[in-house]
Order: sequence, then C-alpha cells, then structure tokens
Amino acid sequence: MTASHSDSLVVLFGATAGAYGAKLGSDERELILLVWQVVDLHSKKVGTLHKSLVKADNLDLSDQCREVSGLTPEGLGKAEPLDRVLQQFSQLVSSDLKVLGRSSYTLCSDGQLLIRQVLHPETSKKNFLLSDCFYSFYDLRKEFHTCYPSSAAVKDQTIKTMAEYLGLGTDETEEDFGVWQVKTMVAIIFSMLSESCNHVFTEPETVKYKYETGPCSKSETVDSETVIRARGLPWQSSDQDIARFFKGLNIAKGGVALCLNAQGRRNGEALVRFVNSEQRDLALERHKHHMGSRYIEVKCSTSNEVAQFLSKENQVIIRMRGLPFTATQEDVLGFLGPECPVTGGKEGLLFVKYPDGRPTGDAFVLFSCEEYAQNALKKHKEILGKRYIELFRSTAAEVQQVLNRYMSTPLIPTLPTPIIPVIPPPYTIATGSIRDCVRLRGLPYTAGIDDILEFMGDATADIKPHGVHMVLNQQGRPSGDAFIQMKSADKAFMVAQKCHKKMMKDRYVEVFQCSGEEMNFVLMGGTLNRSGLSPPPCLSPPAYAAFQTAAVIPAEAALYQPQALLPTTRTPQASAAAPPTVTYYPAQAAQLYMNYTAYYPSPPVSPTTVGYIAAPPGAVAAAATATHTPILPQPGALVRMQGLPYNTGMKEILSFFQGYQYAPDDYNGLIQLSDQARSVLQAPKEWVCL
Repeated sequence: MTASHSDSLVVLFGATAGAYGAKLGSDERELILLVWQVVDLHSKKVGTLHKSLVKADNLDLSDQCREVSGLTPEGLGKAEPLDRVLQQFSQLVSSDLKVLGRSSYTLCSDGQLLIRQVLHPETSKKNFLLSDCFYSFYDLRKEFHTCYPSSAAVKDQTIKTMAEYLGLGTDETEEDFGVWQVKTMVAIIFSMLSESCNHVFTEPETVKYKYETGPCSKSETVDSETVIRARGLPWQSSDQDIARFFKGLNIAKGGVALCLNAQGRRNGEALVRFVNSEQRDLALERHKHHMGSRYIEVKCSTSNEVAQFLSKENQVIIRMRGLPFTATQEDVLGFLGPECPVTGGKEGLLFVKYPDGRPTGDAFVLFSCEEYAQNALKKHKEILGKRYIELFRSTAAEVQQVLNRYMSTPLIPTLPTPIIPVIPPPYTIATGSIRDCVRLRGLPYTAGIDDILEFMGDATADIKPHGVHMVLNQQGRPSGDAFIQMKSADKAFMVAQKCHKKMMKDRYVEVFQCSGEEMNFVLMGGTLNRSGLSPPPCLSPPAYAAFQTAAVIPAEAALYQPQALLPTTRTPQASAAAPPTVTYYPAQAAQLYMNYTAYYPSPPVSPTTVGYIAAPPGAVAAAATATHTPILPQPGALVRMQGLPYNTGMKEILSFFQGYQYAPDDYNGLIQLSDQARSVLQAPKEWVCL
C-alpha cells in the first residue's frame, strides 16, 4: 500500500530529560534521545535503525527519565547538540531512502507530543528552523484506531496496548530504550498494511508554518472549547510572540486577542483560539512554560455559564452583594426561600469570581416576574451565615460590566448569533455644548433609578426617554454620580435650581447643569470637577475637544457582547428626527451605563488590525446613502497611537510618520478638525510611497 504523500514512512521516537509518556513535553525539558527507522510502504522493507543521543543545555535528568531510559548525564555530555543531530537525521534518512530506491517520506510518531510539544517548541526557543518534513506527520495512535475501530480510544492508546491488541510477542526488556519502541511501531505498521487490514496512510497531521493574522470571519462560530487564556505576558508582547510561544500548535486565523487595561493598554493577558479542542488541550499542557524569563499561565477561558444565564428572556435580574465566600447555591436558594423562586433553580444563579476562581461575594439571580423580585428585595440586609446581604435591581448590562471587571478578560460569545449592525432608537445620548443635562452628585450608593425619579418629582415628565445614566466606579459599583438628559436647557436649569442640595434618603444631593459633551466624557472615563473637564484616558488632552463621541458601547465591545448575550427586547421604530447611523447598539433594556474605558475589551485580533469593526458592505452602503456620512474605507487604514507626550502636536505626529503614504481626504468626515488642523493635513507634502 502507498501513502498519498510519500513512498515511505520514517518511524520516529524520542524522549526528554523530564516527563515520559502522556506528559512528554509538559515540563519544558529538552530532548535527549531520537530513534528512527525508514519503512518502505511498497516492498515492506526497512532501513537501518538509528539511535542518537542529544546533548541538552541542562543535563540534570529527572528521576523518571533515569529510571525509564537508563541514560546518564555523563553519557549525554559526549553527544551532539540538537541542531547537529537533526542534520544527521536528514542525511541518514536520505541515505536509507536511496538504498531502498525511494525518494519521499512522511514521519510517523507515537501520538502528537514528540512533534508538537517537544521538537517545535524547543527549536523555536533555540532559534533554528525545522526542515519541512516536521510539518507533516502521521499519528500512529489515530491511524491504528481507524484501522481497528474496536480498539481503545486514541487518548488511551500506547505502543504497548497497540502491540497487545495485535498479539505481538515483543519484550521491551530485550532492547535498549527507544529501540524496542521503534521496532514495535514498525511491527504494528506492517500488521496494518497486511492484506487482512489493507490500511492506507492518506491524511497526515499538519503543523502550520506561521500564524495567520487578520480578522476572523464574522459568520464563524466561536467554540469555547477551543479557547485558552494566557496570563503573565510581557507587556510588549505581540500576537506573533504569543503564536511563537505556542509553536507546534495550530492557532485559528486571527485567533490571538490581546486584552487591554482601563487605559487601553495591553495588560499582559491574551485570549487564544485554536483550530480544535485537541489543540487547545495540548496548549493547556504548556501552563507555566516560559516566554523569555517569565512563566506564562495557560488556563481555560469559557463563558458558557454566563451565556446561558443571560440568554434567558423576560427575566428580572437581582444582584446580591456581600455573600460569604463559602456560600453555595443551596445556601442562596435557602436564603431567598419559597416565596421568591429562582428561575431554573440553580441555573438561575450566577456567582461572580476572580480570575483564579475565588468568589468575590457577588452573585446575580434571575426571577420570572416582578412579584418574585420584589419579595427578594424585601430581604435586603437580612443575614446569611454571619453576614448581612445587600440586594439591588440589576440589568444584563451590569452583569457583563461586573464580570468583565473581575474576569480581567472580555466575555467570549458562545452562541451562534451573527453580529449585524442595527439602527439605534431615537433616544441616543446627546452630544454638543447645549446645557440640557444635569449631573447628580453625592447619591446614596444604594440609590437606584426609581429613587432618582422620585427625587426629581414633577420634573420627571421633562426627562428624555431612557435619559437616566448612572456612573459606575472601577469595581463596577455605583459611584454616587448620575446624569439626567432633559428635554431642553431651560428644563435642566429649572431642575438644577429646584433640586440642588435636596435630600435623598439620609444624604443631600448636589445638582448641576451640564452639557451632553461633558456628560459623555465622564461616562467614558473623564472627570468633571471645579477645575474643569479632564478627558478620558483613551483621548489625549490636546485633542479630546475635537471629538463628539456618543456614549454607546463601542463596535469592538459589541464583538464580545452580541445580542445573543442580552435579553431579547422590542426595538421601537426610529423616528425621522434621528437619522440612522451604522453602529452596534446594546439592548434598550440596559439603562445602566458604565465608565466604558474601565471595561474596554480587546478586539478579537491584534490591536493594530482595523478591519474587525466593519459592518457588512450592504449595510454600510445603505447607511452611508441615508446619512451622507463618510464611511471608513475597507480595508481600514487607521492606526491608534499610545504613550504620546502631552505636548505633542499635529506636526510632531506627521513628522513621526514621515515616509508613509496617508489619505487625509478619506477621513475628513470621520473626525471633526479645526480649520488649522485640516490645513496642516491637506497641505501638499513630499511623501515616499512604500
């Protein structure tokens, strides 16, 4: 029988200075042994069996390695280093093929570990390239199970169990370590090639040569069983550095997402998506492997529980705070009692945890109706264990805010709902300098929207629809501030005069008139005090006044917050007064707004990639026609600069990019520029096109 890709197989076996068997390569120890033999698939002849010791940089062998292999540091000290051994491997294989009259071959190893977890990572760290033959190989365990379906599962197979299944009478004590393994693998292959089985080697395993950058397809479903979270990365790490750390494993196209901190900078964490769950499981074995001098934590990253919790429709959400860290689901259900049954029992409870799994003392609870929720709120400050429990109304938006904060990573969508642009309702947050908003400062931390409406009294009738915006702090809790959008500047002035220093519960509340622009900057992370308006961290001081940004969830955030993660709500028809725009908009039920920069998620690809924010071309064209608004051309050509000195001006930025072509006319409508800035951009310059 012949293989579709080659005439021969090179049966390969190896060992490291550390773990053996199923844990090969998991301890990051170096290769110390290679044994191989060529098998002619036509004539069923074999070449010479070769055994080469490899001199590792660290010759401190583990106890298991000494016991199983019988090797010693003294013997290994006389061996050749890995790069020389691999050169000898290629020369000897070519020589054996010539003797057998063959020209091509494919490697065949016992499982995935030797190729993926040992050879590729080690050669990558030692900065030399593997030959092409190491990027394609046959997994003998998989081939054996295909040939003998009644045998044990692939993950339970070993060379010994495969030999025993076939009744091969080999004795591993008769041969040197590695020699018995290769001879037995060759015997297994001959049995598979016999007329009774007639097995054909046709579909080898492949290792990607390099990581494919660029945005992943929007229609592609993200399976949480293929995603890991890497922590402890050097802050300057790129997606290519992370791909090199996982060398030997196949990462999905655009599958590296670098996470950002509150200031929009990389926080040392990344989400990595592999092509299948098998590759993900191999990646988890690299937990605490090193990138330079730092070890990297590699853990599962899944939000199935969160997705299932938020996907339940028409539910009232209550937040519980101050739970004992030892509280269980049964404890919470017992605390709430039969008068307020939780939707789905335990499925209606969601505990908030730190990244390491420790409980935060927070939980969210689902109730099927307002009556049950009201009964639950009556238990506010009742005792569970030795602690009193606070209960508040909540929203799906707050659930995601709190979880994003504690998880330190954005939520991965696991439901197969495509992301599409939708037309926002007519009550988008106002912008501009018109002072038609009021700011409430000093609210009780327990105050909710109902308390604010009661505080406003008759002026409630003058509030714009969905015009109450509460500000959360860095921990995702109420900050004591809120903004109210009024129907006019006069109404805002009257409210500020009437309600300033009016009491709410046991505290007096300050009420100030402000503009929509000021409100937006505070909601985005800026500050507004007696010293004036300070910009959000994501905008540099010299330039922030030029931007008129609506405080809606950014397009990047929508990629991690699809509507599949929010309760389905009815979308009112857009009025003629509010022209449609292309944007990703949260469900209208989410009335609680946050400091967006504090929870700003990473895009699903490298931060330097822009194409991921694009809506479908048809929708973009339609919206552009309707609004006469310039749309970012595809593919995008915008870059974001971080770490600029505060005194940086337009000329310094242009000088920094000297030598690169840019297209100012394409972006005039995207950013509101002063006449002076526009003249600088449009002035003719001598650029060198690269």
